Amino acid sequence: MASTALISYDGTENDDDALALGKMLAGAGFSLALAYIRHSREFDPGREQLAQHDAEQRLDRGATLLGASTGERLGELAASEGASVVVFGSDYRTSPGHVAPGRSAQHLLDGSSVAVAIAAAGLRTQIGESIRAIAVPRAGPVSDVARQTARALAEKLGASVLDTPDGAAQLIVVGSQPAAPPGRIAVGGDVREELDRARGSVLVLPAEVPLLP
Repeated sequence: MASTALISYDGTENDDDALALGKMLAGAGFSLALAYIRHSREFDPGREQLAQHDAEQRLDRGATLLGASTGERLGELAASEGASVVVFGSDYRTSPGHVAPGRSAQHLLDGSSVAVAIAAAGLRTQIGESIRAIAVPRAGPVSDVARQTARALAEKLGASVLDTPDGAAQLIVVGSQPAAPPGRIAVGGDVREELDRARGSVLVLPAEVPLLP
């Protein structure tokens, strides 16, 4: 059965970057689902109906672009849907080609049991392209899980694996901190520095859990 990539999507340009990364991951056999999280409900029934309608329209637009199914929530939703990875766009202030997790991504980077992928800003301009090179950094929290995941993705995508995250890599795979609880993401200074240096999309893995077998 195919693994699921759950894409956080609200119709903004940066979440269009997440669509692009999700479509690239689909080439590795992932099924795709969209989720738009509303953080509050309107007290007025009329406003609530309009807000819900707006959310559904945004998801419909994303699903049309992607050919994906739609969903409602993220953290618990990822677990209930059996998602292997949640895909985010970068923060809206991020410079093109760079990665910066927004608030929702930051939340999952602190203890999530599901892998987190963050698309480089501007990736939406490459929505029809494929991942050709995957990097596993030599420094920082490099684990066997990160290497195993990079090799498995590269085999399915027909990509190469690089030792150094340079401009040639569309995806950088990093592991959690060595002391992270098994099955949970723990992000320390090394991972933060890797995110700051990244010139491609980033995939952060829970400790001891490869994204693909």
